[in-house]
Amino acid sequence: MKKVVYWSIVAALAGLLFGFDTVVISGADKKLQSLWQSSDSFHGFIVMAMALWGTVAGAFIGAVPTQRFGRKKTLFSIGILYTLSALGSAFANDPYTFAAFRFIGGLGVGISTIAAPAYISEIAPAKHRGRLVGLYQFSLVFGILLAFISNFLLSSLGENAWRWMMGVEAFPAIAFTLLCLGIPESPRWLLSVGKKDQAKAIFLEIDPNSSFDDVINDLTAIDNNQNKTESIFDKKYRFPLLLAFYVAFFNQLSGINAFLYYAPRIFEEGGLGENASLLSSVGIGITNLLFTFVGISLIDKQGRRQLMYYGSFGYIISLSLVACAFYFSWGGILIPLFLFLFIAAHAIGQGAIIWVYISEIFPNHLRNSGQAFGTSVHWVLAAVIPSFVPLMFSSIGAGTVFAIFAFFMVLQLVFVHFMMPETKGVPLEELSNSLMK
Repeated sequence: MKKVVYWSIVAALAGLLFGFDTVVISGADKKLQSLWQSSDSFHGFIVMAMALWGTVAGAFIGAVPTQRFGRKKTLFSIGILYTLSALGSAFANDPYTFAAFRFIGGLGVGISTIAAPAYISEIAPAKHRGRLVGLYQFSLVFGILLAFISNFLLSSLGENAWRWMMGVEAFPAIAFTLLCLGIPESPRWLLSVGKKDQAKAIFLEIDPNSSFDDVINDLTAIDNNQNKTESIFDKKYRFPLLLAFYVAFFNQLSGINAFLYYAPRIFEEGGLGENASLLSSVGIGITNLLFTFVGISLIDKQGRRQLMYYGSFGYIISLSLVACAFYFSWGGILIPLFLFLFIAAHAIGQGAIIWVYISEIFPNHLRNSGQAFGTSVHWVLAAVIPSFVPLMFSSIGAGTVFAIFAFFMVLQLVFVHFMMPETKGVPLEELSNSLMK
């Protein structure tokens, strides 16, 4: 089990880079708009959101390298993409070069949301799968916290502080790339490409006291009985497809990525100064980390569905309070406190379950394409929504924006109550059968 935990931690570090890469731009946000004299629409769509469009592309194509080359090689390649993005963004001298390198980092994020959860879910015992796949989300929010802290500490370096903010990511990216060389390939992927002996050896390394011959034979039989021309869009897979869609859809309609990208700007809109805004962003990162730990500790005890209930109610309350704070000009400390509650709700609910849930609900031979679909929905919305934030804030106001997010979280609560099944503790092969029509 110790080896499984270590391998899971290494794969989950892709999430740390994901979180760092996604949020580090928030510290450079207003500086870059001022430096390049960008309009709100150009700044939102090109400078800020280009990494997210790269993530969309990565999510669309991520199933191909993950299946063709394996999970391990794909994770190694992700580390290279992050390294190139960090260094290129730091040395960019115009918005187009900057956006191009941010796009490369986005590719790494998008592919990682397929490769890392798939890898961990395929090496983890069923009873520990939620927590181990949840390490990806925990690493993600730890990366977010590191980015906020890094931005705060580097903000005093003068005019070129933004270059240091963007470039420091290269250090963890290189470390992750090297660590990927020391983990084994996923045994379930090896079975899917006919490498039965290698798969068996890794299964035995995971748990030497168990006989995996029956497991391997069962998995081989399942794969042999599946129609290799099947698609996740076939009628019998409609239910898991809808589950993946709605989980990803509501994750982003909470406004989480819009908030993380523009946290300092939102705090300044609420009346805080620049330094106080950056420091409040660090508080967001700490809150996110603490409640993600709570979510991961509960996910295999109370289940995915119960956490979504907690998160939905927390979203509705916190987003409504934030909207009221902007509508009625409740300044000072209230807006940060309400947003801390919002982050806590996200961390214990959607944040804890999304990558776990999408990695569980599709059968072995369609897991890559199923995850690619779910993550693509997630990242298309994650690119579109933050792109409009500067424009929406200046046109309809922050209060209305947060009220819209609160309304969608009421709809998420309806989805959880009437449609979402529990997957806690169920082996992957049993889940794939139970969710098929």
